[in-house]
Amino acid sequence: MSLKKGKKRSGWRRLGRALLYITGTIVLLLIILVIYVVSVSHIAPPEIADKQSLQWQRKPLDSTSYTLGNSWFRKSESGLYEMYVEGKPFERGVVEGKLSAELIQRQEDHFTDQIKKMIPSQSYLKFLRYFVGFFNRHLADNIAEENKEEIYGISFSASDRYDFIGTNYERILNYHAAHDIGHALQNMALVACTSFGTWNGASADSNLIIGRNFDFYVGDKFAEDKIVAFYKPEKGYRFMMVTWGGFTGVASGMNEKGLTVTINADKSDIPTGSATPVSLVAREVLQYAKNINEAWAIAQKHKMFVSESFLVGSAEDNRAAIIEKTPEKMDMYDPKDQFITCTNHFQGATLGKEEKNIKQRDETSSGYRFNRLSELLQQHGPNTPQKTVDILRDRYGLHGENIGMGNERAINQLIAHHAVVFEPKKKMVWVSTAPWQLGKFVAYNLDSVFNMKGLQYDHEIYDSAKTIAADPFLQTQDYRSFVAFRAMKADIMDGKEVDVQQLIRLNPEYYHAYVLAGDYEFKHKRYQAAEGYYQKALTKVIATKGEEDHIRKQLEKCAKSK
Repeated sequence: MSLKKGKKRSGWRRLGRALLYITGTIVLLLIILVIYVVSVSHIAPPEIADKQSLQWQRKPLDSTSYTLGNSWFRKSESGLYEMYVEGKPFERGVVEGKLSAELIQRQEDHFTDQIKKMIPSQSYLKFLRYFVGFFNRHLADNIAEENKEEIYGISFSASDRYDFIGTNYERILNYHAAHDIGHALQNMALVACTSFGTWNGASADSNLIIGRNFDFYVGDKFAEDKIVAFYKPEKGYRFMMVTWGGFTGVASGMNEKGLTVTINADKSDIPTGSATPVSLVAREVLQYAKNINEAWAIAQKHKMFVSESFLVGSAEDNRAAIIEKTPEKMDMYDPKDQFITCTNHFQGATLGKEEKNIKQRDETSSGYRFNRLSELLQQHGPNTPQKTVDILRDRYGLHGENIGMGNERAINQLIAHHAVVFEPKKKMVWVSTAPWQLGKFVAYNLDSVFNMKGLQYDHEIYDSAKTIAADPFLQTQDYRSFVAFRAMKADIMDGKEVDVQQLIRLNPEYYHAYVLAGDYEFKHKRYQAAEGYYQKALTKVIATKGEEDHIRKQLEKCAKSK
C-alpha cells in the first residue's frame, strides 16, 4: 500500500515538474516576445549633422503671431491660422515647430483625449503603444529622408506629457499614419470624403475648378485650429495645403504650377504591416509634380497599406483625373468628359469592377453621395467657385429629399475638418472657416502670397473681395436645432440621462436620431419603446447597410427580451 502511494506521489512530482517546465518555457517565450516588441517598436530619428537651428528663437508680434527668419505664423481675423515656412527639411521642421508649438501641443491633447474616450484604460493604452509600434516597426523605412527630417525637426516642439505613448519623434511620425490605420482597421465614417472637378464646357469660364469636403472626424476640437500653410521647400515646387499642428502630410493642397491633390479613402482589407502613409504620398506629388502624368509616376513608386483615391487636378492639362491605388494594384480613372466625381469607391476599369469595391459602393454611403453629387452638378449648370461651395454645403438627399441633418449620405455631413475650392489656372484657393464648411470661404492667391516680402502684418494676406460669404443656414432655427441635437447626442455617449423625444424633435428626419433613442431605451430595458424607435428608423434614409443590420438585430433582441 505504501509502495503504491509512493509511486503516486512520485508521479505527481514528475507531472508538477513537467507543468512547471512548460509554464517556465511559456513565461520565458513571453518575456522574449515582449523584449522583441519593445525593441522593434522604437524608431530611431534620422541623423542630423547640423542642429544649430534648435537654438533659433521665434520673435513674437502679438499673442498669436510670430516670425522666425523669413518664416512666419499668425492667426487671421477669419479664424484660420496662416503659416509660411522655407528652407532645408530639418530646419524647416524646427521652424514650423517653434512657430506653431502651441497648436502642435493642443492638437495632440485633442487627439489623445478622443482616443481616451474610446479607450479609457491606461494599461490598454500602453499596450496599444506597443501594438502600433510593432505594426509600424518598418514605417520609417517607407518614408523619404526629407519627410523624416522635417518631422524630426517638428518633434522638438511636441509635448513631453505623452512619453508613455512614445518619444516625440515616434508619436509625430505615427500620427502621419493615423488616417491609414483608422480607415483600414475600422472601415467606418472616420473618413467619408467627397470631391469633384469641372472644366471646359462644365465650367462657366472653361477653367478647371476643384471642390472637396474633408470629412475626417476625430472630435470637434480637432477641427478648431486649421492652418493654411504655405511652403517654400529647398527642393521642388512651392505649395500650399490645409493642415493642423505638427502634420506635414497633405489632405488638400495646390502647388505653384497649379497642380492640386485631394485624398479620398476607399475600402481596405486589414493590413499586415506599415508602408508609406497616404498623406506623405500626396505630399510628394504636390511638391514634385506639375501635371497628371508626373503625379502618376510618383504615386507608382510607393507601396501603401490602404486603398485610396487621389483626385489630381492640373492647370497644365486643364482637367482632373483620379489615381486609384491599393496595396497591390493601381489604376487611373479618366472620365473622358468635362467633369469628375469622387466619393469613397473606385471607378477605374480594373479596380472599379472588383467585388469588394462594388460592395463598398452599394453598402456604404459612397454610392448614394456619388449619385447626389452627379445630380447637383447637372442641376447647377456651368460651374463657378460659388456654385462649388453651394454643392459642398448641400445637406439633402437625392432629388432634394430631407434625410436629416448630419446624414452621411449627404454631401455636407456637418462634420468636415475643412472644405476647399481650387481654381488652378488662376492660382486661387478658397478655404472654409468654422463651423465645418458653413463659415465664409477665405480666398487666397498663391502668386500673391509667394511674392510677398516678409509678413505684411498690418493687413490680411487673403483676398477679401473674392471671399465667399457664410452659409445663411447658420442663421436658421434648423441650425440651432442641430447644434442642440449634437449636444444631446454627446450626453448620451457620456451616459447621461436625456429626453429622447426632445432629441427626435430636434432632427426628426434623421434615422440616427431614432437609433440613438432606441439604443437609449434598450439600455434602460424599455424594450417596447426601443422597438418603436428602431421600426421608425427603418422608414428613414439609412446611411449604410451595417447600420441597417444593427437596427434589425436590435429589433430581434427586443422581441426576445419583451
